[in-house]
Amino acid sequence: MSKVKFLGHVISHGGISVDPAKIEAVLEWEILRNVTEVRNFLELAGYYRRFVQDFSRIALSLTKLTRKDVKFVWDHESEEAFIRLKQSLTTALIFTIPNSNEPYVVYTDVQRRVWNVS
Repeated sequence: MSKVKFLGHVISHGGISVDPAKIEAVLEWEILRNVTEVRNFLELAGYYRRFVQDFSRIALSLTKLTRKDVKFVWDHESEEAFIRLKQSLTTALIFTIPNSNEPYVVYTDVQRRVWNVS
């Protein structure tokens, strides 16, 4: 068996990627009309957040719509975030299994803060 689907991911000798069937569900999502639809979309898309660089930044305007003190208004910024998230998920990264014989390059998405760990 060259690849297997497991918990919404496809695992193969090349690495771990998102399950295309799940991404298809994201792509078919229509305009979000209320807070419940936004939450449902963010739950599904958020499951694959590690595959999308800057996921939190892209989803911020949608996340704001889920706050209790914010009136739901679907505007241009919300539409852009929605489309960008859908596009990002269709071109999501593939996580490869590290090769201990090759050098590692590590990219992080960490704020510019100093952490003192002892």
